[in-house]
Amino acid sequence: MNIPQELKYTKDHEWVKIEGDIATIGVTDFAQSELGDIVYVEVETVGETLEAEEVFGTVEAVKTVSDLFMPVAGEVTELNEKLADEPELVNSDPYGDGWMVKVKISGELPSLLSADEYAELVGA
Repeated sequence: MNIPQELKYTKDHEWVKIEGDIATIGVTDFAQSELGDIVYVEVETVGETLEAEEVFGTVEAVKTVSDLFMPVAGEVTELNEKLADEPELVNSDPYGDGWMVKVKISGELPSLLSADEYAELVGA
């Protein structure tokens, strides 16, 4: 299982890459493997400001639909447009081309899990 050291993680299986005041967010390798083949990603919160732990979208797999939770508070500024035509990128490249949204961070960063803490959470 791939758990990049440079990223932060949530107990809800989202990853966060923080660059200045911009956070790139997606779901972890563990999450995509548990969900199975992803067929649709829905994010209708672009332009909205959300609090940490609020739902920013959903991901639909062959067998289930799962909510996506904001790991940080901020304004959703960008959606990964590639996912409209290629939602399977979340399966094949969850930490690269499968990213979901970019957020302009507002307020304090919540405590997020390190790669080692996340690996312990998922039993990796």
